[in-house]
Amino acid sequence: MSLNWSNPAGVKSRPYKCGYCGHEVASSAGYFADSTHYVCLCPHCVEPTYFSGEKQIPGVGFGDEVLHLPESVHAIYREARNCVAASCYTAAVLALRKLLMNIAVTQGAATGKPFIEYVEYLADKGFVPPNGKGWVDHIRRKGNEATHEIVLMSKADAEELISFSEMLLKFIYEFPKRVPKVP
Repeated sequence: MSLNWSNPAGVKSRPYKCGYCGHEVASSAGYFADSTHYVCLCPHCVEPTYFSGEKQIPGVGFGDEVLHLPESVHAIYREARNCVAASCYTAAVLALRKLLMNIAVTQGAATGKPFIEYVEYLADKGFVPPNGKGWVDHIRRKGNEATHEIVLMSKADAEELISFSEMLLKFIYEFPKRVPKVP
């Protein structure tokens, strides 16, 4: 099998979301082995993406970017999303558990406390939206399950917790920054 930098007859431009830069792009030129196995270069960031049928490597992180995050919180959230892209669901759940602790500390909680105190801090200080304590507790419980039990987390578990975490991050960091400053 030889690879050619070309677009063989029959291979259409493939739209995809780049796993590196997150842009929606399309590329019709790349290294093609056949119509289902090829590497395309992102026209935005020029990074390579491998396709084997519908499988894309690197995959795209589940969830959306959240604006105005402190770097430590952003790094862990991105790591959890990238774990899902790499089919590392238990690692994603563990990272999301850790995310709760980092959120609490960036919002003023003391370091070195038992984990449950970070969850209580977020709830007691109003960082959890009304009716949202259940989400945070669900993240905690699933994270504890992944940490303390011999169990693998599923894709559905990881995606659900990313969705809850994304909403929590938007509530704490992004939405307050959208409100215009009142003089």
